[in-house]
Amino acid sequence: MYVQLSPEKEARLQEFATRTGREASQLVVEAVDRMLEYDARFIETVEEGRAAARRGELLEHDDVVARIEGMFQS
Repeated sequence: MYVQLSPEKEARLQEFATRTGREASQLVVEAVDRMLEYDARFIETVEEGRAAARRGELLEHDDVVARIEGMFQS
């Protein structure tokens, strides 16, 4: 597979690779792995929420706001 980056992104990637003592290709593979993991978890979570909604398990607006605020206070 070939991925074309803009010269600016390629320079930033190479600079970061040099600073961290790793190969640029290794950093790209790690970034893709993280993105795929994140997207898989996101899709799974959305599907869980949709299933809960189909079962009628919904939260009131105030409960959602309280949960979100709690996440940021942690």
